[in-house]
Amino acid sequence: MTIAVTRDFLLWCTVINYGVLLVWFLAFVFAHDWMFRIHGKWFHLSRDQFDALHYAGMSILKIGIVLFNLVPFIVLSILG
Repeated sequence: MTIAVTRDFLLWCTVINYGVLLVWFLAFVFAHDWMFRIHGKWFHLSRDQFDALHYAGMSILKIGIVLFNLVPFIVLSILG
């Protein structure tokens, strides 16, 4: 793989992962009660615990996207 191919790959990975994060955020905002009811059938969580878990999950995903996709893309863009 060349640097250009790897850079393009990381760019698309970043775009797709941010898309997943955006869909998760929009579902959390606009379908919060529905998601809480669905997850409430499986797990006994309070509303505050549910919100905290989703916030933490979105934060971990965002950090992962930045560390594993965006930073290597920027480095390869600088090098290339």
